[in-house]
Amino acid sequence: MSATEIIRTEDGSDIGAIRAVHVSAFPTASEAELVERLRETGNLCVSLVAELDSKIVGHVAFSPVTLEPAVSDVRAVGLAPVAVVPAHQRQGIGARLIEAGIAACREAEYTLVVVLGHPTYYPRFGFQPASRLGIGNEYGADEAFMAIELVPGMLAGYHGLARYGPEFAGLE
Repeated sequence: MSATEIIRTEDGSDIGAIRAVHVSAFPTASEAELVERLRETGNLCVSLVAELDSKIVGHVAFSPVTLEPAVSDVRAVGLAPVAVVPAHQRQGIGARLIEAGIAACREAEYTLVVVLGHPTYYPRFGFQPASRLGIGNEYGADEAFMAIELVPGMLAGYHGLARYGPEFAGLE
């Protein structure tokens, strides 16, 4: 019998399972605590879970990002964190969460998604180095800081900085 996978928006009953996913996938509880801070402050814009046979095995979060200087009509979010429990990694669940998350961001009329991640992984979803769009970041990351315009051309000629929310301060 094959497993049934569902990707859906988180609901209130998922909070403990989401924490468990992040705690199992990362060396510390920092990412789990980040998700909880984003939820508490109302800054969890898009939050999806992957269920496998009715058990949550993955999670992806998107939260507001500000551009300095601001650009009218640009609604930016950051993809972070994304996690899959170790027993189900390398099966495409994380990729499907990211794809569904980007689609949900489009549907919610966000126009830009940024991510600080592996430069060989995220281009498959349409991300490119954010510097090509004129976007720097507060962490000094170069190729690992990437972006995707959900509305192409919105940042033509832009030069500025993307800042994650205060919930990210102190993240190890």
